[in-house]
Amino acid sequence: MLRHTLIHTSLAVALLGLAACGSTPTERGITGAGIGGAAGYAVGAPVTGAVVGGAAGVFTDEDDINLGEPIWKW
Repeated sequence: MLRHTLIHTSLAVALLGLAACGSTPTERGITGAGIGGAAGYAVGAPVTGAVVGGAAGVFTDEDDINLGEPIWKW
């Protein structure tokens, strides 16, 4: 059971990571919170993960990490 949860969580984090290429601080904050929440869920702390991920998204610059245009803007 734990193995399946870990695999599903890892896949979700990877997919969110690929979709989390926002260009504004708000977009990066929202997607960072999603990634952090998913990662935090894997270890039992989704709220903490969401807060840390959202803060990381807001305080990073677009040029720091640029994986391309977000999937919702295709």
